[in-house]
Amino acid sequence: MRLLPIALLVVACNAATEQHTSVAPPPAADTLQMTWRVIDTDFSKGRLGHERTVTFDNLIALHGHWCDGLVVGALGLGEALKELYPNAPIDRTDLRIISRSSPCLTDVAILLTGGRAQFGTFQVSDTITGLYIVQRISDGRAFRVKLNPGIKPPAIDSLSRFAIDLKLSPCGLDSLQAIEAAFGNDLLAMEPKAAFTITELTNFNWPEPTGPVYTKTDILNKNAPRCAH
Repeated sequence: MRLLPIALLVVACNAATEQHTSVAPPPAADTLQMTWRVIDTDFSKGRLGHERTVTFDNLIALHGHWCDGLVVGALGLGEALKELYPNAPIDRTDLRIISRSSPCLTDVAILLTGGRAQFGTFQVSDTITGLYIVQRISDGRAFRVKLNPGIKPPAIDSLSRFAIDLKLSPCGLDSLQAIEAAFGNDLLAMEPKAAFTITELTNFNWPEPTGPVYTKTDILNKNAPRCAH
């Protein structure tokens, strides 16, 4: 099983001796079309009603760079949120989410759902099946997001293990970047329903938080009536 990453490292280093430019293809323009309509409260103690559009560029700004993990998270979680909000903006005051520990996946989770660990609406676990479990608080409906087998190139995980252990050469890092960029672009060209399985979880029980939970004061008055002048 270790022959594949070792072979790729050798190929990457040999190729880099001939050309010292970036090997990663540019991000697909399709991400520019990826948007989500969300709704929040309108001030620090406000009412629900502030609608706006979140874009993939907002995800990049939060995360720091374009990458395949952002594409995976955005497309997959986006499909689950369509199940919860098929004809309405995503209510970020009424969601909680469990994400796997990937930096990319967690950043997508907090931006699209509004979940935060300190308020008991965001957890990280690598023991869950799939990428995410997202739940609407008000009615308990929950969905699991899984990337289908065979979609992600095995070389990404193989090379990533070397990179995490700080054992991937500079040329190997370039090779990994190129493979990830190509995967992200290929995923954008796919129909999301072919790449992800979204499963409703009946009677899902939200795990007890392991740390302190604070009151999210900016949603306490979200259902307050408007002042009658």
